[in-house]
Amino acid sequence: MKVFFNVSLILLMGVTLGLAVRFFRNASDRNAPADGDVVYTNDAVLDGLTEDEILSIENAEVSHPPEDEAWLSRFELVERSGESISSEDLLGSPYIVSFFFSTCPSICVQQNQKIMELQQEFAGQGVRFVAISVDPETDTPEKLREYAARFNADEKQWLFLTGDLNYIRRVGAEVYRQPVNKQFHTERFVLVDPAGEIEGFYNWPEPSQLKKLKKRITEFVTAKEN
Repeated sequence: MKVFFNVSLILLMGVTLGLAVRFFRNASDRNAPADGDVVYTNDAVLDGLTEDEILSIENAEVSHPPEDEAWLSRFELVERSGESISSEDLLGSPYIVSFFFSTCPSICVQQNQKIMELQQEFAGQGVRFVAISVDPETDTPEKLREYAARFNADEKQWLFLTGDLNYIRRVGAEVYRQPVNKQFHTERFVLVDPAGEIEGFYNWPEPSQLKKLKKRITEFVTAKEN
């Protein structure tokens, strides 16, 4: 009788667990974004991390500046040329901000290949690209010069920036609303208008989002020509 009770209890627990999994899976499907929605994901970077490590990244201290410091509205970082580049230097033309690190073996390479395609498509049209390293200890200006050469990055059109990691965390969170940490970034391109205001966030792995980004860039270019 006791054995029968234990078996029944195990079966009941199994059925309950199965129903729970099905419920949450269905709930997830119901909440899944449509094809045209902006989606913020970075699964490739999070693979292999523990739950605590993921939480520590997503809740990095950059979300709140120190009490004695104002919220950042501008920045100044070092370009691969060794020159300082400020947010004011970027005004007057639309530009796209991305975060990366040079030793990333996969997602960053794919991301920068997309930017290379955009650079070719909008060559000579005043559009700029700003890639900010999230591993600045490794990504010195010299390292960035070597890395940028892999993508035929035009020195005037495509900037590669580095600096202090804590400062870059704040630039990501406070200026561009991007959660970044050492060797961590999202799969979003941030489109900034000529006045320096964020126009939108575009998840580059999604073809529909990339198409929308190109359309919006074209609108900025056309408006400037007129």
